[in-house]
Amino acid sequence: MPRRPADNGVRGNNNVKEPTMSAGSVTARLKSSLIASAGTIVFGMEDGTVSIFGLVFGVAATTTSSVAVLIAGASGAAAAAVSMMAGAYLEAETSRDERAASQARLETELSCEHSAMAGMLAEKLAAAGLKPELSGALSRAVQQDREAFKGLLLALEGAPAVTLQPLHQALWMLAADFFSAAVPIVPFMLLPIGVARVVSAIITTLLLIVLGFGRARIGGRSTARTVAQTVGMGVAAALAGVAIGVLIDRAFR
Repeated sequence: MPRRPADNGVRGNNNVKEPTMSAGSVTARLKSSLIASAGTIVFGMEDGTVSIFGLVFGVAATTTSSVAVLIAGASGAAAAAVSMMAGAYLEAETSRDERAASQARLETELSCEHSAMAGMLAEKLAAAGLKPELSGALSRAVQQDREAFKGLLLALEGAPAVTLQPLHQALWMLAADFFSAAVPIVPFMLLPIGVARVVSAIITTLLLIVLGFGRARIGGRSTARTVAQTVGMGVAAALAGVAIGVLIDRAFR
């Protein structure tokens, strides 16, 4: 009769749980991704709001059918959101590839002899506009520290300090663009078209004001000027949409 293999004191445990990511870890990663993508989110919301605002009002100015406005607005919002998502992904991917190329070039430069490295750094500092005495002092300060030397060269080449994740950027862009594009459309789902035009204009203008504050904070710009600029772009898009819609409507009737 065959003998059972010895278990060496170790018994199977069917209740062992695989390590899972904690809620705190997920929240931290989501927050980090949100902060890194703040510029992308604001840009996506601004694009979605402005472009669909113009589209919706161009259609709403020439029809009494809320369904026509909804179809045009929803179709435009979906197409624009996917297009912007693809653009954000490609831009982040290109930025990541450029950083990788910069890193590879720096590794090659750091493999040079010490004197050649010092001369290379001095040239880059001079090209950046530093005075010779400052360039010399800075070169001497970092030439014994390989990581500091590498970081300084990377900064001089203008490479981003943080590598953006293409997928994260794309998903944030998709969500931001589509959400903001829905703002001018929703009133036409809930209200008669005459009232919806007014409500849509009001809430979209309020959203543009909020986006203006966001742009000003991220860019460190004048709040009043940035808000006025953002709202102005939205109003211009709406007027352009209305003008084109009315022109085409009259030309083909």
